[in-house]
Amino acid sequence: MAIPDRSAGVVEEPLLGGLPLAGESDATLVERIVGWLRRRMDERLLRPGNRLPSIRQFADRYGVSRFTVVEAYERLVAQGYLESRRGSGFYVRERRALTAPPGADPTPPTLDVVWLVRAMFQDLPPERMPGSGLLPPDWLDSTLIGRGVRAVTRGGAAPLLGYGEPQGYLPLRGQLQVKLAEIEIAAAPEQLVLTAGVTQAIDIIARQFLRPGDAVLVDDPGWFLMFGMFAALGARPVGVPRLADGPDLAVLEQLLQEHRPPLYVTTSVLHNPTGASLTAAKAFQVLRLAEQYGVTVVEDDIYADFCGMPAMRLAALDQLHRVIYVGSFSKTVAANLRVGFIACERELARALADRKLLAALTTPELGERVIHQILAEGHYRKHLERLRARLAAQREPVLAQLERLGLRVFTDPQGGMFAWMDAGRDSNVLAARAYEQRLLLAPGSLFSPSQLPSSWLRFNLASSSHPDLLRFLELALDHDPGGQP
Repeated sequence: MAIPDRSAGVVEEPLLGGLPLAGESDATLVERIVGWLRRRMDERLLRPGNRLPSIRQFADRYGVSRFTVVEAYERLVAQGYLESRRGSGFYVRERRALTAPPGADPTPPTLDVVWLVRAMFQDLPPERMPGSGLLPPDWLDSTLIGRGVRAVTRGGAAPLLGYGEPQGYLPLRGQLQVKLAEIEIAAAPEQLVLTAGVTQAIDIIARQFLRPGDAVLVDDPGWFLMFGMFAALGARPVGVPRLADGPDLAVLEQLLQEHRPPLYVTTSVLHNPTGASLTAAKAFQVLRLAEQYGVTVVEDDIYADFCGMPAMRLAALDQLHRVIYVGSFSKTVAANLRVGFIACERELARALADRKLLAALTTPELGERVIHQILAEGHYRKHLERLRARLAAQREPVLAQLERLGLRVFTDPQGGMFAWMDAGRDSNVLAARAYEQRLLLAPGSLFSPSQLPSSWLRFNLASSSHPDLLRFLELALDHDPGGQP
């Protein structure tokens, strides 16, 4: 939208000041000019309606090429800082805040699944997000990704100009065949479908198997995002109580008899949110019940690579006969790459690839090629060893701190990043109070399909040692169990 030309004169030297060409050695000249002008606009030294020097004037004044100025101005137009008026020049655009500042909205948040998902995307430092489902960025290896991107693009970008393969980049599927064989799951490339993370994987599977009105069994507590996903398809998520060694088998059989669901979605290794893993005895019984009642089991193994010890997988016992196995690299490499996969029988893989085509055509091959490069070069294994060691060093001290404050752990986590802890009072109340202090907690009610009040909280052990969090918990838990100070 054009704005009135209230201060149409060219901005003069005292307002612009000197262009800092020193420092920021990693930034290009264009990036330095863009950042420098943006700071002046953010600080209101350049105000809406001000006209910037022409491209020629700017280039002559600061001794840079006109091409550099053109690119810098165009970037600022694309970012909403400037507008270009034909025949007149470049003007500072009126910019309204995209979000209200913290504390501006007096309305208390409604603590539901959507609230938690949105809150995880707000601009909070990782150490203030103990309810997050990701490792802090500085725990991950950006060099690993950068090396992979450079290797992928070294030969030119031509292979990335098409749609790619419906089942995903074949060399990565071949690499996944090797990776899965290490945990005794035999899956040929034809049995693998690459997806945009586990979220898309489960969505595609749900659309293949579920019809409106169907029940679908899920862990309770379990991964909250899929509850809303199933409900949006008209299905009914029904919770199977999760114990320290796996599902409550008596309840599982009762629910299978009652609802005859087409799907049961569960996690065997480093379950989210409890951090517990399935025992061999329970695994055999789950498969026996699945066969008896004709239910397909979806095994979500997204946290598997955090487990550095032998662990029981349903897919390894079943060899993808009745089990669909899903995984992803979003937790260990980068959430933004969105590279996940489905392993299943060949015919089902083809059907799921068709579902994927109908929903989104193909998945971006750039990310798939980067993950393939990381796996093929052998760097991933070393990266995992570093992550596991850092989590192991963090686990006991953080748990000890939280337990001293009065929280009770469900079971000692066997690895991974999560601890499921009982606060002894309504965790929604605690989460709402923490939110007011710019701390993100994950209340237990969101991890149950019933969404009933809960005293449990999920803690990310990599982000749960900040003094402000510990101080908040100490004060918040130092009152009666009814939740009143």
